[in-house]
Amino acid sequence: MWHNCFNSDPVWLDLSGGGILTRARPLGLHRSLVAILGLSVMIARQIPAKLVETIAPSERQNKGVLMTRILLLGLDPETVDFSDPALPPGMSAEKVYAGVAVALKQFTDHGWESDVCYIRPDETAGPAVERQLHSTNYDCVVVGGGVRLPPRNLALFEVVIDAIRKAAPSAAIAFNSRPDDSADAAARWVAAGSRPA
Repeated sequence: MWHNCFNSDPVWLDLSGGGILTRARPLGLHRSLVAILGLSVMIARQIPAKLVETIAPSERQNKGVLMTRILLLGLDPETVDFSDPALPPGMSAEKVYAGVAVALKQFTDHGWESDVCYIRPDETAGPAVERQLHSTNYDCVVVGGGVRLPPRNLALFEVVIDAIRKAAPSAAIAFNSRPDDSADAAARWVAAGSRPA
């Protein structure tokens, strides 16, 4: 079972056995499917990992800690036509996943929490965005280039922006040009003090 947006409680996995924890999210009802750093689906039995802890979404609020939270929003890489000349040359689904991993690491390096929401270019996009934005408060939503760059995605881009405006009116909206420059896009807004009070 695969969900477009990761909305299960986060878990921490010890992938190395050396006590270094990696944030992951179970996908759907099957606890054996996890999204490592929100970037790819893996079968847990294929990962030499130990489930360390489940963290409730409200835990950071209960401790009185306010951390910046970023949502990286993009097309499901498996649905992208990478031959479109509006997209950066040489891109592929694998490069998108790798770029998302870089972005998530950069978000963490900035001290930000982050989630990834992959949408499909169809009528499910708007509701998926709204559902994800209602799941927690985001300070900034970074919209991926695959959503906004191809001219044929104009209607989809409008739906996404409208869904963000409705579901998270106080969140800043930023745009990346590639997945690996998403932290730079978010930093333009987070550094500008766009965090809601």
